[in-house]
Amino acid sequence: METIFTKILNGEIPSVTLHKDEYCFVILDINPVSKGHLLIISNEPYPTVGSCPDEILAHMMQIAKKADGILREKLGCDATNLIINNGKESGQEVPHLHLHIIPRYKNDKKSIPMTKETYAGAEMLEYGKKLEF
Repeated sequence: METIFTKILNGEIPSVTLHKDEYCFVILDINPVSKGHLLIISNEPYPTVGSCPDEILAHMMQIAKKADGILREKLGCDATNLIINNGKESGQEVPHLHLHIIPRYKNDKKSIPMTKETYAGAEMLEYGKKLEF
């Protein structure tokens, strides 16, 4: 399946590429939450985390760790968000596995808007039993 990311990988769409190897590549996000917002993208268009082989996913996390260090060192950011939107309903716009790394700064007034829920009575224990692995 061809995606916008495969077109970027193949050089059909220009990008600022920061890293490329046999499993993934890293680019600057064209619509950053903050300047320096990176995308780590699998070379193969795996639609979700569950469809990606473990060794590639593990490699992408190693690249994320390295990228986090570079953002902190070079941009002086105080923190980062590492986000994978995993499926359309989670906000994934491109069905091709990618990890956002967003530089964050103290008092940057950016937030990730997600409403929180509460468990009623023994509901949390029920979920715990259902999801145990």
